Amino acid sequence: MKILALDTTLGACSASVSVGGDGAPQLFSAFERREREHAEVIMAMIEKVMGEAGLEFGALDAIAATVGPGSFTGVRVGVAAARGLALAIACPLIGVTSLEVMARQALERLDEAPDTLAIAVDARRGEVYQALFTGAGEIVSPPAALTPEQAAAQLPETGTLILAGSGARLVSEAAAQTGRETQTVLPDLQPDAAKLAELALTRAPIEGSLHPLYLRAPDAKPQAGKSVPRRG
Repeated sequence: MKILALDTTLGACSASVSVGGDGAPQLFSAFERREREHAEVIMAMIEKVMGEAGLEFGALDAIAATVGPGSFTGVRVGVAAARGLALAIACPLIGVTSLEVMARQALERLDEAPDTLAIAVDARRGEVYQALFTGAGEIVSPPAALTPEQAAAQLPETGTLILAGSGARLVSEAAAQTGRETQTVLPDLQPDAAKLAELALTRAPIEGSLHPLYLRAPDAKPQAGKSVPRRG
């Protein structure tokens, strides 16, 4: 199984090729932290990892992409790149949320798995993107855009709990107001296409096209009164 994986959803840009076989898959990966201009580098990353893997695009069995949540532009860039490549080579698509990829990365870096892992990403405008997972990485609560108070109310009242991601501190502070003790880790955690490529080896391709997961409207809005009137 040969899968190309892409991520451009948040504060990094990455691409990876996973070549499965007996034992652990071979991974060929590129990763760069960046807040913007993902579109300018993702194609170069794809060419790099495909070249390192020694693969032609026609040899791919699937293309995987993180579908969000994340920045509106970043999510759109990754999904559009995956869809375009898949259309060109008649290849199936696999979609995984950015928060699930981050959860799997976080669990690998923890000394001991908690009962519940919350991935919380600072979404700006007084909100976080949060999803809850078991200590084995299974989804308990899907991604949602919440205020820190709403995110804290979503946390289980018992059991060991760890929060990870750029929004973890915001949720932890809100939880402390209700007496819930939490542990925050990995504030700089970003999704990595290398982990997505591994996950994609265990996922079935989706039916139809890949769609972005937008949990709220884009920050950029057209200015009022600036639209061009239609001609009759």
